[in-house]
Amino acid sequence: MRIEVVADVKTTLGEGPLWDPEQERLYWIDSFDGRVFRSTFDGREIRAWDVPEKIGSMALRKDGNGAVVALANGFHLLDFTTGDVHLITDPEPGKDNNRLNDGKVDKHGRFVCGSMDTQEEGPNGALYRLDPDFSLHKLDDGIIVSNGPCWSPDGRTFYFADSWSGEIWAYDYDLATGNVANRRTFTKIDTSRGGAADGSTVDAEGCLWNAQVYDGKVIRYDPEGRIERVIEMPVKKVTSCMFGGPKLDILYITSMAKPPLPRFPGDGVLRGSLFAIYDLGISGVPEPRFGA
Repeated sequence: MRIEVVADVKTTLGEGPLWDPEQERLYWIDSFDGRVFRSTFDGREIRAWDVPEKIGSMALRKDGNGAVVALANGFHLLDFTTGDVHLITDPEPGKDNNRLNDGKVDKHGRFVCGSMDTQEEGPNGALYRLDPDFSLHKLDDGIIVSNGPCWSPDGRTFYFADSWSGEIWAYDYDLATGNVANRRTFTKIDTSRGGAADGSTVDAEGCLWNAQVYDGKVIRYDPEGRIERVIEMPVKKVTSCMFGGPKLDILYITSMAKPPLPRFPGDGVLRGSLFAIYDLGISGVPEPRFGA
């Protein structure tokens, strides 16, 4: 195993690595600076798009040259050719202290994304599902910081975390309807060092990988929620993870250059880098695109 810096673009709040197997390109975002990045698997040919608000996550579209982006005040369409951004819907009008955060797409092309309290204090957020027809559905609420949505390889178990709950949850996921049920604790996070569950992904063996922000760890959990391995990262503020590369065997890790609130720790010179972990001997699962 080896860890390398793929792109040192100093993202203020790097998030959401997303590998596109069709075009063999890697996407990631800077949540605070409102920017979408794209590069080759090894960090070449970097391209960036600006969006008008903070961005929590994105999903590539099946139809059209662009993505669905979860911006602070709603779901939008981003056109990669023109750079234009158009509002689809705002799920939380009037909630000025909330913004949309982490999200991913299920096997039927539905974008599941949660919101968060920007002060990371009150349970003011919720979990939503945006369907390919742009209809919006609330799946859960009472959430402080929505993070880590992903599915088991068969798509029937949905994983999700409220970062400050100290837990990652599992739900039964109905592939036919996109509804969730039977929320339970998948695993508990050791928060004694100040860390919390951030972005997650699931590998082809059904194990869940979670970036534990402020604690500098990426942890692999087996399907029963037991720790299978712990990887110590070169920075403390790791934020999310995703398998990619031509063989889906490179684990990409985003990080932040600046903490969102003063109470969180700083980091070293590699802060804000996009990292890659090689030679794990494990492959990921291709991410679906949004759309019918």
